[in-house]
Amino acid sequence: MNSIQIDRLRIAHRDKVLVDISFEIRSSLALVGESGSGKSLSLKALLGLLDPTLEMDLEKRSDFEWKKGESVSLVPQNPFTALSPLTRIQDQMFFSLERCEELFGMLGLDLSLLKRFPPELSGGQLQRVVVAIALGSNPKLLLLDEPTTALDPESKEAMIVLLKNLQASIGFKMLFVTHDMGVASALCEDICVLRNGEVVEAGKMGDVIASPDKEYTKALINAEFKTRGFRN
Repeated sequence: MNSIQIDRLRIAHRDKVLVDISFEIRSSLALVGESGSGKSLSLKALLGLLDPTLEMDLEKRSDFEWKKGESVSLVPQNPFTALSPLTRIQDQMFFSLERCEELFGMLGLDLSLLKRFPPELSGGQLQRVVVAIALGSNPKLLLLDEPTTALDPESKEAMIVLLKNLQASIGFKMLFVTHDMGVASALCEDICVLRNGEVVEAGKMGDVIASPDKEYTKALINAEFKTRGFRN
């Protein structure tokens, strides 16, 4: 099995079903949808971070043992809140110096940044550090929660190129949660559109963008929802 199969992800609160979906991660998959569609809730479920009041049924298949923080890692949305501002970067890496040197080299970061505190770094540098931490365990699956939202346009474009190059060289798979169709189409090969906790359309990114089947998908594409203030 080369792909990761989520045969069923069902999340419920008492008698109300919040999410009931299935999808396949072949290489890179974008989960997109309006606020409240269930995409961020799904990401939390895969990380085992759901509120204990919620019920979850997860059936998945992969070639690796699913371990959060090891085979499965997260790149969070905001690099400015992902790290402790009072702790030097080197003390938040949790890897050997040799591994840090390797990761920083891959991400185009100067080793001198290890001695600095997070507030001393730019947004782009911080996000690369966060990516380095996520890649430290050599994960099979990288979960990305809007990793370009807090970046300026130039840094955003650079991050997209970097993630694609890293995936090509390392070979991990990506599940990308986003409301930004521009970033999703630039980064991911496949797309899964969610509405009210259900999949309404899925397929190859180029095909869906060029010729969506559902009116809901058409509306999302035409809305350019990064300008509409939608959130996860």
